[in-house]
Amino acid sequence: MRRPQLKIPSWLPVDGYILALIGTVVLAALLPARGAAATGAEGASTGAVALLFFLYGARLSTREAMDGLRHWRLHLTVLAFTFAVFPLLGLAARGLVPYVLTPQLYTGLLFLCLVPSTIQSSIAFTSIARGNVAAAICAGSFSSLVGIVITPLLAALLLGGDGGGFSADSLLSIVFQLLVPFVAGQLLRRWISGFLTRYKKVLGYVDRGSILLVVYTAFSTGMVQGIWGRVSVWRLVELVAVEAVLLAVMLTLTTYGARKLGFPRADRVAITFAGSKKSLAAGLPMASVLFGAQASLAVLPLMLFHQMQLMVCAVLAKRYARRAEAAEAAGAAEQPADGGTGAVSAADPVGARR
Repeated sequence: MRRPQLKIPSWLPVDGYILALIGTVVLAALLPARGAAATGAEGASTGAVALLFFLYGARLSTREAMDGLRHWRLHLTVLAFTFAVFPLLGLAARGLVPYVLTPQLYTGLLFLCLVPSTIQSSIAFTSIARGNVAAAICAGSFSSLVGIVITPLLAALLLGGDGGGFSADSLLSIVFQLLVPFVAGQLLRRWISGFLTRYKKVLGYVDRGSILLVVYTAFSTGMVQGIWGRVSVWRLVELVAVEAVLLAVMLTLTTYGARKLGFPRADRVAITFAGSKKSLAAGLPMASVLFGAQASLAVLPLMLFHQMQLMVCAVLAKRYARRAEAAEAAGAAEQPADGGTGAVSAADPVGARR
């Protein structure tokens, strides 16, 4: 007789990579890098960030990016939600300090609001929901590209002295660790794109391993400096509640905002998922450059928000898919009776009936 196995419900996705990140944080708490080991880890982390952005630049197809300009209204809408509406909500959350959020957690929350949109999960959820996948690909790529410049500038403007000592040296670090490798990747893309394609899976492990190294270094520094003694469990619960409200507000604004702007259903789905999400892969290495020793607390809100957005958007995407299937079924049933005039538009199977 086989023993029953405990399975995670399909509607409750627990990202395996998030589990790896949590394990890295636990490792840093139990065995933080000290002395020469800390120096070595910091140097390796710096190199890992540069490698990450080199690979980002080498993978971004310039031709695909230019082709995406045809959907400029959609891209501008996603960029507005990502780099304007999100930061405004982050600034509004300052009123929660110190009653709900500590100054350090608020800095991390505001930084969360400044990072670009995610690419992979936005595409996946848009596909599940039967949205415009091509638009989601281009919107995520544009957001990541713009974020390399906009996120540090917004951090300098909005975080100021709270940004872990943000200064001219920080800007130089951004240029040499983020921008220069990214541009180098773009310039070398024509010669190395074949190599990247052949070893895509291996390089994927390099990406994730590099980010894990960044997280380990940041949280090790936090443990050595006693940063975690400043945060209580109750404060973390309050942070999760604040982020839940933030995600709910952004999902509402992207959904109804896209409808008010007259986008068809497929585009509205892409805007909802691309405009309401934040990239953990881009945010973690940026935080290590921007915040230095304070990066551990700065990235905590982003890590929590990332898992929350996966869980909520998975449920939402499946709901959208069921609505689309129901609308298509209703349209197919009506077609014989009216000669096809009652069929729902393929481009807007839900919105055509609203």
